[in-house]
Amino acid sequence: MVRRASSLFPVAILALLAGCVSAPQSARHAPRPQPSWNLPAAPQTRACLANLGRSNANFTPLPDTYYGGGCSAVGTVRLASLHSDAGMLQLTNLGPVTCSLASTLSGWARFGVDRAAQQILGSKLMRIETMGSYSCRNVAGTSRLSGHATANAVDISGFVLADGRRISVLRDWNAESPQVRAFLGSVRDSACKRFGMVLSPDYNAAHRDHFHLEVSSTRPFCR
Repeated sequence: MVRRASSLFPVAILALLAGCVSAPQSARHAPRPQPSWNLPAAPQTRACLANLGRSNANFTPLPDTYYGGGCSAVGTVRLASLHSDAGMLQLTNLGPVTCSLASTLSGWARFGVDRAAQQILGSKLMRIETMGSYSCRNVAGTSRLSGHATANAVDISGFVLADGRRISVLRDWNAESPQVRAFLGSVRDSACKRFGMVLSPDYNAAHRDHFHLEVSSTRPFCR
């Protein structure tokens, strides 16, 4: 059940609570997930959920799930929509994301994307298109788990504006329109101020069609 998280959750809900650093590759084979249905949410997760609720995001808290091989979805939510200055922001193809990622995504969508769309392109943001979030896999060409393997990363492929325009990372990163290029550059730069790792088409060919946004505790990296 999706709730409008404008207030703190009842205890009954809290009792249920408990990256593409490179090009996507085949999901790793892992044991069947083992949900931790009866574990209470960690204090930091409860605090994060409260903050996410104050942003007026629509989301459902999910049970902690461990998939084996280091892959997990702990302290996650399923986002139905975010909120801009004027109203709802739709999301597509988004799976479980950690609350920390959801909260960071919420601020970026409102202050880094919607406002840039209005200021640079003259139209409000209506929808953010993604290529997914959780996926149990390694960083391509390495034995290191991707941020997606712990639901700490999301891939952003495009934006739909209120006037009907669709801005695609793949098609428009080097668009002829200087305004469209400026918009995509602005939202990338804004993401770099919020996320621990941001990879764009400037990083390598594997990211020619999306922005990889990751909540990371390691040294920040943006390109």
